[in-house]
Order: sequence, then C-alpha cells, then structure tokens
Amino acid sequence: MMQPKAKNIVWHSTEVTRQQRAEIFRTAPCVVWLTGLSGCGKSTLAVQLEQHLLAQGYPAYILDGDNLRHGLNRDLGFSAADRAENIRRVGEVAKLLTDAGFIAIVSLISPYKKDRAVARQLLGPGEFVEVFVDAPLAICRQRDPKGLYKKADAAIAAGKPMMMTGVDAPYEPPEAPELHLTTDQQSVEQCVQQIREYLWNHQRLLP
Repeated sequence: MMQPKAKNIVWHSTEVTRQQRAEIFRTAPCVVWLTGLSGCGKSTLAVQLEQHLLAQGYPAYILDGDNLRHGLNRDLGFSAADRAENIRRVGEVAKLLTDAGFIAIVSLISPYKKDRAVARQLLGPGEFVEVFVDAPLAICRQRDPKGLYKKADAAIAAGKPMMMTGVDAPYEPPEAPELHLTTDQQSVEQCVQQIREYLWNHQRLLP
C-alpha cells in the first residue's frame, strides 16, 4: 500500500462507529466492483442496482470511471501506471463510502488483476465483491455505446494507438470473482437480482 509522503499526519477517529452506521442503514457496507470491457454493461447494471437498493431503503452510490475522470482523476491518462493510480484513488474513495455506511458500486473497466487486488486489500473480509461483467468482445463492439471501438480502430489505422482495452491494450479477466455475469445471455433484471441475492445471502443487506 502506498504510504503518505507527509510525516506529521494523524488519523482522526469519529465518535460514530461502522457498526452504528450499519444498524441505522441496515447494511454491512461493502464495495460492489463491476469490471469488464467497455460495452459489457457495467454502467447499465450499476444504475439499475443503485436504484433497486435505494428503493429498498439501502444506501448506495455509484463511482463511475468516466465520471471520476471529469474531476478527481482528470489528470490521469490510460497508461498502465495511470490506470493503476486511477484504481487506487477509486478504491480509497470506495473505502470512505463504506466507512460512511454505504454500498459503493464501482463501475470501472479496471483491466489488470494486480490493480483490482490492490483495491480489494483496502477493505476487510467480505467487503469487496468483485463482479465480472462478461460479454464477448464482438458483442461489446456491436453495442459500442460511446463509439470508443470505432475511434480505436480509426486511431490504429492512422498509426496512433489509443490504448483501448480489448483492442490495443489487454484485459485480464478475474480468475475467481464473487460473481460472474454474462450480459449477452442474462437480462439486466436477472443480473441485478443475482447481485442483490449475493448481498443478501452474504449478509451485506440486513432485514
């Protein structure tokens, strides 16, 4: 874990504990980390899951990769080093949200196993729920909701690769995710229900 550069800093604890927040919000806070190629359905699932949890009275908040690059991570590019820092920052924010009692829903390509492992290590046992949102590359290309695959193909043709995951940059699928969803075979509703059932069965949602 990266150590702070400053030496004269002290962690200030509050008078409210995680357990107290969990009892108020009826949750055992966690991070639902959605990883997968662009176009696999991460953002769609995140939006629907957040709505579902809030409708049931559970606190939830989405940390979307693109949204964060408009502010917190606006200084980062798409090199391996920048991707690692991007995930480290998102992991730290997600950790803060769990400390506040929330279920943090992270929607991030997060292509490298070692970077996702760093995010997992920030949290306690059972608090990191890795969800592999899986769809064949051909399906993702067909969906291409942001037109990124077309841009990447054009950039490669022009001799200017843009480090697009799945095109000219690698994606390392999770080896043992908590959930493996196949969005070319399952509906959005089925996928959201599967996540919800996992959270319930593993006591992240309390009655």
